[in-house]
Amino acid sequence: MDPRKLLYLATIIEWGSLAKAAKQLAVSQPALSKSMDRLEADLGVKLLDRGASGVRPTKSGELVYAHARSMREEMALAQTCSCGHPARSNVLTLATLPSLASSVIAGAVARWRTAQPAGLLRVVEKVQIELLVGLQRGEFDFVVGQTEFFDILSDGLKQRVLFRDRLSVFARVGHALFRKDALAWADAAAYPWICPMVGWSQRNALEKLMDEQGIRFPANLVECGSINFTRTLVASSDHLALLPIHSVAADVRAGSVKALPLDVSSLKRDIAVVFQESAPLTRESYELIRHIEEVGQALSRD
Repeated sequence: MDPRKLLYLATIIEWGSLAKAAKQLAVSQPALSKSMDRLEADLGVKLLDRGASGVRPTKSGELVYAHARSMREEMALAQTCSCGHPARSNVLTLATLPSLASSVIAGAVARWRTAQPAGLLRVVEKVQIELLVGLQRGEFDFVVGQTEFFDILSDGLKQRVLFRDRLSVFARVGHALFRKDALAWADAAAYPWICPMVGWSQRNALEKLMDEQGIRFPANLVECGSINFTRTLVASSDHLALLPIHSVAADVRAGSVKALPLDVSSLKRDIAVVFQESAPLTRESYELIRHIEEVGQALSRD
């Protein structure tokens, strides 16, 4: 496959129009159309559905697009590394933990957008160690995550704590554990759990807490990094989960889940913004961080 044609394909799909993509790429529309014809012929599959309303990728097109986008990102990263500093663009890229994305970050972005209606914001979800490694590689403008691992990956990075995240063990309303007079961790460990994969900070904290209680980690376990899947499973089954309180605030208000009276005070975590010293943040970034701090503090109090 011709790498240039793959980059053309990615641009066409993102702009949804051959004419707009041609203008963005500074090539003629007929030449761009012919380039896509050749790419489809080389691969032996149809990649684009072209109609009066625009251009849409086929299923094969979506698959090739995913690879084309990865290739483009690797090329940008190579350029960044060769220059010795992050390449600036009109795209603001924020990376965060999955447990923060749907609550704190979404709420902050909604506020921020009222004053920043233009420009592309890209939100990426990663585990803690990948946030810091990606930031060092120049893949993100800044990250919002825990303070964990900062000490060992702090070369060239700065961090500032934004708020203290509160955690609780949640179960569906009506769960048998709510009827126990003196609930203990051993009682909770007897039920199925859903938690992140091995190596994720919340999983490590939960395993450490149970170990300190002399309790064997539950064998009846579902591993998943998706907050939405976790919320749904907890609300519709006997599964338990350790979650930040802001991530299930809507479910608590709706009366579908509730926090169990278990002591998790030792599992509080500091949430910080981390950025590169060599890449000063823009005014737009500072404004978004301010909203993240305000929303995070409010949700953690609630």
